[in-house]
Amino acid sequence: MVLAPDPRGKDHARRQGGAAMSETKKHRIFYGWKMVWASFGLQVIQSGLLQQSLGAYVAVLREEFGWGKAALAGAAVIQQVENALLGPIQGWLIDRFGSRVMVRSGIIMLGMGFMLFSQVESLTGFYAAFLVIALGSGFSGFFPLTVALMHWFEKKRARALSSMQLGGACGGMLAPLVAMSMLSFGWRTTALAAGVFIILVGFPLASVIRRRPADIGEVVDGLRNSRTEEAAPAATSPTSAAPAAGPDFTASQAVRTGAFWFISLGHGLSLLVVSAVNVHAITHLKEGLGYALDAAAMVMGLMTAGQFLGILLAGAIGDRYDKRLLSAGCTFFHMTGMLLLTYATSYFMLVGFAALHGVAWGLRGPLMQAMRADYFGRTSIGLIAGLSFMIVLIGQVVGPVVAGALADATGNYRSGFTTLAMLAGLGSVFFLLVKAPVRKS
Repeated sequence: MVLAPDPRGKDHARRQGGAAMSETKKHRIFYGWKMVWASFGLQVIQSGLLQQSLGAYVAVLREEFGWGKAALAGAAVIQQVENALLGPIQGWLIDRFGSRVMVRSGIIMLGMGFMLFSQVESLTGFYAAFLVIALGSGFSGFFPLTVALMHWFEKKRARALSSMQLGGACGGMLAPLVAMSMLSFGWRTTALAAGVFIILVGFPLASVIRRRPADIGEVVDGLRNSRTEEAAPAATSPTSAAPAAGPDFTASQAVRTGAFWFISLGHGLSLLVVSAVNVHAITHLKEGLGYALDAAAMVMGLMTAGQFLGILLAGAIGDRYDKRLLSAGCTFFHMTGMLLLTYATSYFMLVGFAALHGVAWGLRGPLMQAMRADYFGRTSIGLIAGLSFMIVLIGQVVGPVVAGALADATGNYRSGFTTLAMLAGLGSVFFLLVKAPVRKS
């Protein structure tokens, strides 16, 4: 039997096929979001097995080997110095080769570093192992993952970065498991198992990372008309801060703009408070204000909850409102929260500190990198962010030192904390001074 041709013709069949393909594309998940969740997982691993658990390792090492606090604190110094020195180099490598190679290499180094750490018998061996850990952490951590996501998102950049940073907050859930493992199996077995886990779980996650959307046939934000949209202002809302997209800045052009320095200085001054609180807050609560350890820990727990809420808030409003105004408000909250902590006369004031500082910390974090990409584009953002990071790290390192030195000189943290709070307030001014830079030919 001969089938009669469809009277509606070939055009109808073509439209039907096109509709089916459009429906498939409609339901396909944008690959950028797969990268976000892979980055989330990598942040959980690093936060839970390294940052959140380092204190537990320090405690057992001090008990077993009798090393001094200052000697053990050198591990944190190694990591900060490594981040400062390698920031521009990492940025250049990412811009040239992409984040995927770097993140996969970093995961291998991080896992091997933990394996070496499990075998240390001397302070020199500890430093050597932690140098490998610090290199692995830097190459597979926050900085390269952030730059990778900047290339994939524009309109939803703050949401993507805040989703990734939730991994750092969620990583704290692994820390109790690490402590329990130390008690049950010993710190060496725990460190060795952590190294194996990092490689087995982290390497597949790192393999999800891609350099840029065009490499796999995608476009920024997963929108087929994104190139058209990139030529217009990023948002039409009067509250939006994203400047009109234009030619991307090179690193040398970026460092000659006021926006680069104002963002870097505002970011660095806000970290004066963040770093000082992380190091000295519990000591101030115990010795300065007379609270018991469990009460002090509760305040810090409330602060962490506030940080988690702030990260969620960044995802909800970070792409809708002026990022520089939001950042200025966050830095003002850092100042206010620090003053509440310094002069607290009631537990209610400490709750106010935890809420203001925690929410400001979580909200401001994703905005910093998103704002740099908004102003300078994606082409050289790795090197631009790396150069800015060298300035920002000054605040991260100086904050605890200033607070500790003034506390030793005066007998309490009031003068040190007050000084840092006022400097954070100055950071708000720098964010307000930020203006969209004009690229000169």
